[in-house]
Amino acid sequence: MKPRKHGLAGLVCVLAALVLSFSTASAQTFDAVRKQVRIHTLPNGMKFIVLERHDAPVAAFHIYADVGSANESYGITGISHILEHMAFKGTKTVGTKDFTAESKVLADLDAAYAQMREEETKIAPDQARLAALQAKFKDLEAKAKDYVVNNEYFDMMLREGDAGVNAYTSNDATQYINYLPSNRLEFWMAVTSDRFLNPVFREFYKERDVIQEERRLGVETQPTGKLMEDFLAAAFKAHPYHHEVIGHMSDLQSITRQDVEDYFKKFYGPSNLTVGIVGDVKTDEVFKLADVYFSRIPSGPRPEPVRTKEPDQWGERKVAVSAKSQPYLLLGYHVPDARNKDSRALEAMANILGQGRSSRLYTALVKEKKVAAMAQAFSGFPSDKFPNLFGVMAVTAAGKTAAECQAAIEEEIEKIKKDAVTDEELTKFKRTTIKSALGQLRSNTNMAALLTYADVVLGDYGKAFDQIDEIKALTAEDIKRVANRYLTKNNRTIGEIVPEK
Repeated sequence: MKPRKHGLAGLVCVLAALVLSFSTASAQTFDAVRKQVRIHTLPNGMKFIVLERHDAPVAAFHIYADVGSANESYGITGISHILEHMAFKGTKTVGTKDFTAESKVLADLDAAYAQMREEETKIAPDQARLAALQAKFKDLEAKAKDYVVNNEYFDMMLREGDAGVNAYTSNDATQYINYLPSNRLEFWMAVTSDRFLNPVFREFYKERDVIQEERRLGVETQPTGKLMEDFLAAAFKAHPYHHEVIGHMSDLQSITRQDVEDYFKKFYGPSNLTVGIVGDVKTDEVFKLADVYFSRIPSGPRPEPVRTKEPDQWGERKVAVSAKSQPYLLLGYHVPDARNKDSRALEAMANILGQGRSSRLYTALVKEKKVAAMAQAFSGFPSDKFPNLFGVMAVTAAGKTAAECQAAIEEEIEKIKKDAVTDEELTKFKRTTIKSALGQLRSNTNMAALLTYADVVLGDYGKAFDQIDEIKALTAEDIKRVANRYLTKNNRTIGEIVPEK
Protein backbone atom coordinates (compact mmCIF):
# COMPACT_ATOMS: atom_id res chain seq x y z
CA MET A 1 0.00 0.00 0.00
CA LYS A 2 1.53 3.20 -1.17
CA PRO A 3 2.91 5.94 1.05
CA ARG A 4 1.05 9.20 0.80
CA LYS A 5 1.57 12.62 2.29
CA HIS A 6 -0.78 15.49 3.05
CA GLY A 7 0.65 19.00 3.09
CA LEU A 8 -0.53 22.53 2.62
CA ALA A 9 -1.78 22.08 -0.94
CA GLY A 10 -4.00 19.22 0.14
CA LEU A 11 -5.31 21.22 3.07
CA VAL A 12 -6.22 24.13 0.85
CA CYS A 13 -7.95 21.89 -1.69
CA VAL A 14 -10.09 20.07 0.79
CA LEU A 15 -10.95 23.17 2.80
CA ALA A 16 -12.10 24.93 -0.33
CA ALA A 17 -14.18 21.92 -1.31
CA LEU A 18 -15.58 21.97 2.20
CA VAL A 19 -16.95 25.43 1.50
CA LEU A 20 -19.13 23.91 -1.23
CA SER A 21 -20.45 21.17 0.97
CA PHE A 22 -21.60 23.59 3.63
CA SER A 23 -22.35 26.70 1.59
CA THR A 24 -25.95 26.74 0.47
CA ALA A 25 -25.89 29.85 2.62
CA SER A 26 -22.91 31.86 1.43
CA ALA A 27 -22.61 33.67 4.74
CA GLN A 28 -21.33 30.54 6.42
CA THR A 29 -17.66 30.95 7.29
CA PHE A 30 -14.73 28.74 8.02
CA ASP A 31 -15.20 29.62 11.67
CA ALA A 32 -18.74 28.24 11.51
CA VAL A 33 -17.45 24.99 10.01
CA ARG A 34 -14.65 24.84 12.57
CA LYS A 35 -17.23 25.04 15.34
CA GLN A 36 -18.95 21.93 13.99
CA VAL A 37 -15.80 19.88 14.60
CA ARG A 38 -15.78 18.20 18.00
CA ILE A 39 -13.03 16.37 19.85
CA HIS A 40 -13.16 13.68 22.49
CA THR A 41 -10.13 12.20 24.23
CA LEU A 42 -10.50 8.88 25.99
CA PRO A 43 -8.97 8.29 29.45
CA ASN A 44 -6.27 6.16 27.77
CA GLY A 45 -5.24 9.12 25.59
CA MET A 46 -6.80 8.15 22.25
CA LYS A 47 -8.30 11.16 20.45
CA PHE A 48 -11.39 11.27 18.23
CA ILE A 49 -12.10 14.20 15.88
CA VAL A 50 -15.60 14.20 14.40
CA LEU A 51 -17.24 16.34 11.71
CA GLU A 52 -20.86 15.64 10.85
CA ARG A 53 -21.87 15.85 7.17
CA HIS A 54 -25.31 14.50 6.37
CA ASP A 55 -25.43 14.89 2.60
CA ALA A 56 -25.00 11.10 2.01
CA PRO A 57 -25.42 8.03 4.27
CA VAL A 58 -21.69 7.27 4.41
CA ALA A 59 -18.75 8.09 6.64
CA ALA A 60 -14.98 8.10 6.38
CA PHE A 61 -12.85 6.64 9.15
CA HIS A 62 -9.19 7.60 9.38
CA ILE A 63 -6.68 6.47 12.00
CA TYR A 64 -3.45 8.46 12.15
CA ALA A 65 -0.68 6.57 13.94
CA ASP A 66 2.03 9.09 14.76
CA VAL A 67 4.85 6.79 13.65
CA GLY A 68 6.72 6.48 10.37
CA SER A 69 10.15 5.66 9.08
CA ALA A 70 11.57 8.71 10.87
CA ASN A 71 10.97 6.87 14.16
CA GLU A 72 13.09 3.88 13.12
CA SER A 73 16.62 3.20 14.26
CA TYR A 74 19.48 1.25 12.70
CA GLY A 75 18.71 -2.42 12.35
CA ILE A 76 14.95 -2.02 11.98
CA THR A 77 14.57 0.36 9.03
CA GLY A 78 11.39 -0.44 7.14
CA ILE A 79 9.60 -1.81 10.21
CA SER A 80 6.86 0.88 10.12
CA HIS A 81 5.90 -0.27 6.64
CA ILE A 82 6.10 -3.93 7.64
CA LEU A 83 3.75 -3.26 10.56
CA GLU A 84 1.28 -1.55 8.23
CA HIS A 85 1.15 -4.74 6.16
CA MET A 86 0.82 -6.92 9.25
CA ALA A 87 -2.10 -4.86 10.58
CA PHE A 88 -4.31 -6.51 7.96
CA LYS A 89 -3.43 -10.06 8.99
CA GLY A 90 -6.15 -10.22 11.60
CA THR A 91 -6.58 -10.77 15.33
CA LYS A 92 -7.22 -13.62 17.75
CA THR A 93 -10.68 -14.00 16.21
CA VAL A 94 -10.26 -12.66 12.66
CA GLY A 95 -8.06 -14.46 10.13
CA THR A 96 -7.70 -17.74 12.02
CA LYS A 97 -9.44 -21.13 12.19
CA ASP A 98 -8.11 -21.94 15.66
CA PHE A 99 -6.01 -19.30 17.39
CA THR A 100 -5.06 -21.46 20.37
CA ALA A 101 -3.48 -24.07 18.13
CA GLU A 102 -2.11 -21.46 15.72
CA SER A 103 -0.36 -19.50 18.49
CA LYS A 104 1.63 -22.60 19.48
CA VAL A 105 2.80 -23.13 15.91
CA LEU A 106 3.74 -19.45 15.58
CA ALA A 107 5.85 -19.69 18.73
CA ASP A 108 7.62 -22.77 17.37
CA LEU A 109 8.12 -20.97 14.04
CA ASP A 110 9.77 -17.99 15.73
CA ALA A 111 12.03 -20.28 17.74
CA ALA A 112 13.07 -22.17 14.61
CA TYR A 113 13.81 -18.91 12.82
CA ALA A 114 15.97 -17.70 15.71
CA GLN A 115 17.99 -20.95 15.62
CA MET A 116 18.35 -20.70 11.85
CA ARG A 117 19.55 -17.08 12.02
CA GLU A 118 21.99 -17.91 14.79
CA GLU A 119 23.55 -20.63 12.65
CA GLU A 120 23.56 -18.45 9.50
CA THR A 121 25.48 -15.65 11.21
CA LYS A 122 28.29 -17.83 12.55
CA ILE A 123 31.71 -17.38 11.03
CA ALA A 124 31.65 -21.01 9.90
CA PRO A 125 28.02 -22.24 9.78
CA ASP A 126 27.37 -25.96 10.06
CA GLN A 127 25.78 -26.49 6.66
CA ALA A 128 24.13 -29.78 7.58
CA ARG A 129 22.53 -28.31 10.69
CA LEU A 130 21.53 -25.19 8.76
CA ALA A 131 19.81 -27.28 6.09
CA ALA A 132 17.92 -29.19 8.79
CA LEU A 133 16.81 -25.97 10.46
CA GLN A 134 15.69 -24.51 7.14
CA ALA A 135 13.63 -27.60 6.43
CA LYS A 136 12.08 -27.41 9.90
CA PHE A 137 11.27 -23.74 9.36
CA LYS A 138 9.52 -24.43 6.05
CA ASP A 139 7.54 -27.25 7.60
CA LEU A 140 6.35 -25.00 10.43
CA GLU A 141 5.42 -22.26 7.93
CA ALA A 142 3.23 -24.77 6.11
CA LYS A 143 1.58 -25.82 9.39
CA ALA A 144 0.93 -22.20 10.37
CA LYS A 145 -0.64 -21.54 6.98
CA ASP A 146 -3.21 -24.28 7.59
CA TYR A 147 -4.78 -22.13 10.33
CA VAL A 148 -4.98 -18.93 8.28
CA VAL A 149 -8.21 -17.61 6.79
CA ASN A 150 -6.81 -15.59 3.91
CA ASN A 151 -7.94 -11.96 3.59
CA GLU A 152 -10.73 -12.38 6.12
CA TYR A 153 -10.48 -8.76 7.26
CA PHE A 154 -10.71 -7.42 3.69
CA ASP A 155 -13.57 -9.75 2.79
CA MET A 156 -15.47 -8.78 5.93
CA MET A 157 -15.09 -5.05 5.27
CA LEU A 158 -16.14 -5.44 1.62
CA ARG A 159 -19.26 -7.36 2.63
CA GLU A 160 -20.20 -4.46 4.89
CA GLY A 161 -19.83 -1.98 2.03
CA ASP A 162 -16.35 -0.57 2.66
CA ALA A 163 -15.40 1.27 -0.54
CA GLY A 164 -12.10 2.64 0.72
CA VAL A 165 -10.23 0.15 2.89
CA ASN A 166 -6.57 1.11 2.59
CA ALA A 167 -3.44 2.09 4.47
CA TYR A 168 -0.13 3.77 3.77
CA THR A 169 3.15 4.50 5.47
CA SER A 170 5.21 7.66 5.10
CA ASN A 171 8.29 9.08 6.79
CA ASP A 172 6.06 10.69 9.42
CA ALA A 173 2.99 8.50 9.89
CA THR A 174 1.14 5.26 9.29
CA GLN A 175 -2.52 5.71 8.39
CA TYR A 176 -5.48 3.35 8.16
CA ILE A 177 -8.59 4.17 6.14
CA ASN A 178 -12.15 2.86 5.87
CA TYR A 179 -15.21 4.23 4.09
CA LEU A 180 -18.46 2.63 5.20
CA PRO A 181 -22.21 3.15 5.19
CA SER A 182 -22.93 5.26 8.24
CA ASN A 183 -25.12 2.57 9.79
CA ARG A 184 -21.96 0.46 10.14
CA LEU A 185 -20.48 2.80 12.75
CA GLU A 186 -20.60 0.30 15.60
CA PHE A 187 -19.32 -2.45 13.32
CA TRP A 188 -16.25 -0.32 12.55
CA MET A 189 -15.76 0.44 16.24
CA ALA A 190 -15.88 -3.25 17.19
CA VAL A 191 -13.64 -4.56 14.41
CA THR A 192 -11.08 -1.74 14.54
CA SER A 193 -10.69 -1.70 18.30
CA ASP A 194 -10.05 -5.45 18.10
CA ARG A 195 -7.31 -4.81 15.52
CA PHE A 196 -5.46 -2.56 17.95
CA LEU A 197 -6.25 -4.57 21.08
CA ASN A 198 -5.58 -8.13 19.86
CA PRO A 199 -3.38 -8.03 16.74
CA VAL A 200 -1.80 -11.24 15.51
CA PHE A 201 1.11 -10.83 13.13
CA ARG A 202 0.59 -14.08 11.25
CA GLU A 203 2.27 -14.88 7.93
CA PHE A 204 5.05 -12.51 8.99
CA TYR A 205 7.93 -14.17 7.16
CA LYS A 206 5.90 -14.52 3.97
CA GLU A 207 4.92 -10.83 4.06
CA ARG A 208 8.49 -9.81 4.82
CA ASP A 209 9.57 -11.57 1.61
CA VAL A 210 6.89 -9.63 -0.30
CA ILE A 211 8.26 -6.34 1.02
CA GLN A 212 11.80 -7.32 0.04
CA GLU A 213 10.52 -7.81 -3.49
CA GLU A 214 8.88 -4.37 -3.32
CA ARG A 215 12.31 -2.94 -2.54
CA ARG A 216 13.93 -4.79 -5.43
CA LEU A 217 11.33 -3.54 -7.88
CA GLY A 218 11.01 0.01 -6.54
CA VAL A 219 14.59 0.85 -5.56
CA GLU A 220 17.26 -1.61 -6.60
CA THR A 221 16.17 -2.08 -10.22
CA GLN A 222 15.06 1.52 -10.83
CA PRO A 223 17.66 4.21 -11.63
CA THR A 224 15.54 6.93 -9.99
CA GLY A 225 14.98 4.68 -6.98
CA LYS A 226 18.72 4.24 -6.56
CA LEU A 227 19.29 7.97 -6.92
CA MET A 228 16.59 8.86 -4.40
CA GLU A 229 18.04 6.52 -1.77
CA ASP A 230 21.59 7.80 -2.19
CA PHE A 231 20.40 11.40 -2.44
CA LEU A 232 18.51 11.29 0.87
CA ALA A 233 21.44 9.57 2.57
CA ALA A 234 23.68 12.44 1.44
CA ALA A 235 21.24 15.27 2.17
CA PHE A 236 20.45 14.06 5.69
CA LYS A 237 23.57 12.90 7.49
CA ALA A 238 21.92 12.70 10.92
CA HIS A 239 18.12 12.94 10.83
CA PRO A 240 16.26 9.70 10.02
CA TYR A 241 14.78 11.20 6.86
CA HIS A 242 18.06 9.81 5.48
CA HIS A 243 16.58 6.37 4.78
CA GLU A 244 13.70 5.35 2.56
CA VAL A 245 10.35 4.23 3.97
CA ILE A 246 10.90 0.77 2.48
CA GLY A 247 14.05 0.32 4.60
CA HIS A 248 17.43 -1.27 3.90
CA MET A 249 17.50 -4.80 2.49
CA SER A 250 19.70 -6.20 5.27
CA ASP A 251 17.20 -4.97 7.87
CA LEU A 252 14.26 -6.40 5.93
CA GLN A 253 16.04 -9.75 5.91
CA SER A 254 16.71 -9.66 9.65
CA ILE A 255 13.68 -8.06 11.36
CA THR A 256 11.78 -10.59 13.44
CA ARG A 257 8.15 -10.97 14.38
CA GLN A 258 9.16 -10.10 17.95
CA ASP A 259 10.69 -6.85 16.65
CA VAL A 260 7.32 -5.96 15.12
CA GLU A 261 5.43 -6.83 18.31
CA ASP A 262 7.80 -4.65 20.36
CA TYR A 263 7.48 -1.80 17.87
CA PHE A 264 3.70 -2.07 17.98
CA LYS A 265 3.68 -1.89 21.79
CA LYS A 266 5.90 1.18 21.71
CA PHE A 267 4.21 3.22 18.98
CA TYR A 268 0.63 1.95 18.75
CA GLY A 269 -0.51 2.85 22.24
CA PRO A 270 -3.79 4.82 22.30
CA SER A 271 -2.06 8.10 23.19
CA ASN A 272 -0.22 7.90 19.85
CA LEU A 273 -3.39 7.37 17.78
CA THR A 274 -5.72 10.07 16.45
CA VAL A 275 -9.00 9.16 14.76
CA GLY A 276 -10.84 11.35 12.26
CA ILE A 277 -14.47 10.51 11.42
CA VAL A 278 -16.31 12.60 8.84
CA GLY A 279 -19.75 11.92 7.43
CA ASP A 280 -23.30 10.95 8.28
CA VAL A 281 -22.76 10.19 11.96
CA LYS A 282 -24.02 11.60 15.23
CA THR A 283 -21.13 12.93 17.25
CA ASP A 284 -22.52 11.96 20.65
CA GLU A 285 -23.05 8.40 19.43
CA VAL A 286 -19.48 8.27 18.09
CA PHE A 287 -18.07 9.37 21.44
CA LYS A 288 -20.26 6.93 23.36
CA LEU A 289 -19.22 3.97 21.22
CA ALA A 290 -15.57 5.05 21.32
CA ASP A 291 -15.74 4.91 25.11
CA VAL A 292 -17.23 1.41 24.96
CA TYR A 293 -14.85 -0.13 22.42
CA PHE A 294 -11.57 1.79 22.41
CA SER A 295 -11.33 2.42 26.15
CA ARG A 296 -10.62 -1.31 26.41
CA ILE A 297 -7.12 -0.67 25.05
CA PRO A 298 -4.69 -0.20 27.97
CA SER A 299 -3.00 3.17 28.23
CA GLY A 300 0.75 3.57 28.13
CA PRO A 301 3.43 6.24 27.90
CA ARG A 302 3.54 8.35 24.76
CA PRO A 303 6.65 7.48 22.72
CA GLU A 304 9.61 9.81 23.04
CA PRO A 305 9.86 12.26 20.12
CA VAL A 306 12.65 11.91 17.58
CA ARG A 307 15.75 13.30 19.26
CA THR A 308 18.10 13.87 16.36
CA LYS A 309 17.99 17.16 14.49
CA GLU A 310 19.72 17.64 11.17
CA PRO A 311 22.69 19.98 11.76
CA ASP A 312 23.43 22.94 9.55
CA GLN A 313 25.06 21.96 6.29
CA TRP A 314 28.68 23.07 5.92
CA GLY A 315 28.92 22.99 2.16
CA GLU A 316 27.48 21.64 -1.05
CA ARG A 317 27.14 17.86 -1.23
CA LYS A 318 27.09 15.77 -4.39
CA VAL A 319 26.05 12.22 -5.17
CA ALA A 320 26.13 10.39 -8.49
CA VAL A 321 24.52 7.10 -9.47
CA SER A 322 25.68 5.19 -12.52
CA ALA A 323 22.81 3.50 -14.34
CA LYS A 324 21.43 2.63 -17.73
CA SER A 325 19.25 5.71 -17.93
CA GLN A 326 19.07 9.13 -19.44
CA PRO A 327 20.70 11.88 -17.34
CA TYR A 328 18.62 13.00 -14.36
CA LEU A 329 19.29 15.91 -12.01
CA LEU A 330 17.96 16.48 -8.49
CA LEU A 331 18.68 19.46 -6.24
CA GLY A 332 17.62 19.65 -2.59
CA TYR A 333 17.83 22.68 -0.27
CA HIS A 334 17.26 22.37 3.48
CA VAL A 335 14.11 24.18 4.66
CA PRO A 336 12.07 24.22 7.90
CA ASP A 337 9.12 22.03 8.87
CA ALA A 338 5.43 22.58 8.11
CA ARG A 339 4.83 24.57 11.30
CA ASN A 340 7.33 27.25 10.33
CA LYS A 341 5.93 30.51 8.96
CA ASP A 342 8.16 30.22 5.88
CA SER A 343 6.57 26.95 4.73
CA ARG A 344 3.69 28.78 2.99
CA ALA A 345 6.04 30.97 0.95
CA LEU A 346 8.15 27.94 0.03
CA GLU A 347 5.07 26.12 -1.23
CA ALA A 348 4.09 29.11 -3.35
CA MET A 349 7.63 29.39 -4.71
CA ALA A 350 7.61 25.71 -5.69
CA ASN A 351 4.36 26.23 -7.56
CA ILE A 352 5.52 29.32 -9.44
CA LEU A 353 9.01 28.01 -10.11
CA GLY A 354 8.24 24.50 -11.22
CA GLN A 355 4.68 23.18 -11.17
CA GLY A 356 2.78 23.07 -14.43
CA ARG A 357 3.53 23.77 -18.07
CA SER A 358 3.44 27.54 -17.54
CA SER A 359 5.90 27.48 -14.63
CA ARG A 360 9.24 29.23 -14.93
CA LEU A 361 11.33 26.06 -15.07
CA TYR A 362 9.16 24.34 -17.65
CA THR A 363 9.06 27.48 -19.79
CA ALA A 364 12.80 28.11 -19.59
CA LEU A 365 14.26 24.59 -19.64
CA VAL A 366 11.75 22.70 -21.78
CA LYS A 367 10.15 25.22 -24.12
CA GLU A 368 12.84 27.85 -24.66
CA LYS A 369 16.31 26.39 -24.04
CA LYS A 370 15.23 22.81 -24.76
CA VAL A 371 17.79 21.40 -22.32
CA ALA A 372 15.22 19.30 -20.41
CA ALA A 373 12.33 17.01 -21.22
CA MET A 374 10.82 17.69 -17.80
CA ALA A 375 11.45 20.13 -14.95
CA GLN A 376 9.68 20.45 -11.61
CA ALA A 377 9.97 22.01 -8.17
CA PHE A 378 8.40 20.82 -4.92
CA SER A 379 8.52 21.51 -1.20
CA GLY A 380 8.08 19.29 1.84
CA PHE A 381 10.36 16.50 0.61
CA PRO A 382 10.52 13.71 1.70
CA SER A 383 7.96 14.78 4.33
CA ASP A 384 7.18 17.84 6.41
CA LYS A 385 6.78 17.07 10.11
CA PHE A 386 10.50 17.77 10.54
CA PRO A 387 12.85 20.12 8.67
CA ASN A 388 13.02 18.85 5.10
CA LEU A 389 14.00 19.79 1.56
CA PHE A 390 12.88 22.15 -1.18
CA GLY A 391 13.53 20.12 -4.31
CA VAL A 392 14.09 20.79 -8.00
CA MET A 393 14.40 18.03 -10.60
CA ALA A 394 15.05 17.87 -14.31
CA VAL A 395 15.19 15.08 -16.87
CA THR A 396 17.66 16.18 -19.50
CA ALA A 397 16.73 16.32 -23.15
CA ALA A 398 18.48 14.13 -25.73
CA GLY A 399 21.95 15.40 -26.45
CA LYS A 400 21.98 17.74 -23.44
CA THR A 401 23.71 17.40 -20.07
CA ALA A 402 22.78 17.68 -16.43
CA ALA A 403 25.25 20.56 -16.15
CA GLU A 404 23.27 22.54 -18.73
CA CYS A 405 20.06 21.86 -16.81
CA GLN A 406 21.65 22.91 -13.53
CA ALA A 407 22.90 26.17 -15.02
CA ALA A 408 19.42 26.96 -16.35
CA ILE A 409 17.80 26.11 -12.99
CA GLU A 410 20.25 28.33 -11.12
CA GLU A 411 19.50 31.16 -13.52
CA GLU A 412 15.77 30.95 -12.76
CA ILE A 413 16.40 30.79 -9.02
CA GLU A 414 18.61 33.89 -9.19
CA LYS A 415 15.84 35.79 -10.96
CA ILE A 416 13.50 35.15 -8.03
CA LYS A 417 16.22 36.11 -5.55
CA LYS A 418 16.86 39.37 -7.35
CA ASP A 419 13.51 40.47 -8.74
CA ALA A 420 10.98 38.30 -6.84
CA VAL A 421 7.96 36.79 -8.54
CA THR A 422 5.49 39.02 -10.32
CA ASP A 423 2.16 40.07 -8.88
CA GLU A 424 0.52 38.23 -11.77
CA GLU A 425 2.30 34.97 -10.90
CA LEU A 426 1.37 35.24 -7.24
CA THR A 427 -2.24 36.09 -8.03
CA LYS A 428 -2.42 33.15 -10.42
CA PHE A 429 -1.07 30.83 -7.74
CA LYS A 430 -3.66 31.99 -5.23
CA ARG A 431 -6.56 31.88 -7.69
CA THR A 432 -5.78 28.56 -9.33
CA THR A 433 -5.15 26.85 -6.00
CA ILE A 434 -8.56 27.81 -4.68
CA LYS A 435 -10.38 27.51 -8.01
CA SER A 436 -9.17 23.99 -8.67
CA ALA A 437 -10.13 23.05 -5.14
CA LEU A 438 -13.65 24.38 -5.58
CA GLY A 439 -14.06 22.18 -8.64
CA GLN A 440 -13.19 19.01 -6.76
CA LEU A 441 -15.79 16.60 -5.51
CA ARG A 442 -16.44 16.67 -1.82
CA SER A 443 -14.44 14.06 0.03
CA ASN A 444 -15.13 12.82 3.54
CA THR A 445 -11.96 10.73 3.35
CA ASN A 446 -9.70 13.69 2.57
CA MET A 447 -11.29 15.78 5.27
CA ALA A 448 -10.80 13.06 7.89
CA ALA A 449 -7.18 12.68 6.81
CA LEU A 450 -6.48 16.38 6.89
CA LEU A 451 -8.09 17.03 10.26
CA THR A 452 -5.86 14.37 11.80
CA TYR A 453 -2.80 15.68 9.92
CA ALA A 454 -3.42 19.21 11.16
CA ASP A 455 -3.93 18.04 14.72
CA VAL A 456 -0.83 15.86 14.88
CA VAL A 457 1.64 17.67 12.63
CA LEU A 458 0.53 21.30 12.91
CA GLY A 459 -0.46 20.94 16.56
CA ASP A 460 -4.19 21.67 16.36
CA TYR A 461 -6.95 20.49 14.02
CA GLY A 462 -8.06 24.11 13.85
CA LYS A 463 -4.89 24.97 11.94
CA ALA A 464 -6.54 23.33 8.94
CA PHE A 465 -8.96 26.25 8.76
CA ASP A 466 -6.25 28.93 8.79
CA GLN A 467 -4.46 27.92 5.61
CA ILE A 468 -6.40 29.93 3.03
CA ASP A 469 -5.91 33.15 5.00
CA GLU A 470 -2.19 32.43 5.12
CA ILE A 471 -2.12 31.88 1.36
CA LYS A 472 -3.99 35.12 0.75
CA ALA A 473 -1.54 37.00 2.95
CA LEU A 474 1.52 35.92 0.96
CA THR A 475 3.48 38.63 -0.83
CA ALA A 476 6.10 38.58 -3.55
CA GLU A 477 8.61 39.80 -0.98
CA ASP A 478 7.91 36.74 1.18
CA ILE A 479 8.91 34.50 -1.70
CA LYS A 480 11.99 36.56 -2.52
CA ARG A 481 13.03 36.43 1.13
CA VAL A 482 12.81 32.62 1.45
CA ALA A 483 14.59 32.16 -1.89
CA ASN A 484 17.54 34.19 -0.64
CA ARG A 485 17.52 32.55 2.76
CA TYR A 486 17.33 28.89 1.77
CA LEU A 487 18.29 28.43 -1.90
CA THR A 488 22.02 28.79 -1.38
CA LYS A 489 24.91 26.68 -2.63
CA ASN A 490 26.17 25.65 0.81
CA ASN A 491 22.65 24.55 1.78
CA ARG A 492 22.08 22.16 -1.09
CA THR A 493 22.70 18.61 -2.18
CA ILE A 494 23.03 17.69 -5.85
CA GLY A 495 22.08 14.24 -7.07
CA GLU A 496 22.66 13.00 -10.59
CA ILE A 497 22.14 9.88 -12.65
CA VAL A 498 25.17 9.42 -14.86
CA PRO A 499 24.31 7.20 -17.86
CA GLU A 500 26.38 4.08 -18.24
CA LYS A 501 28.12 3.88 -21.60
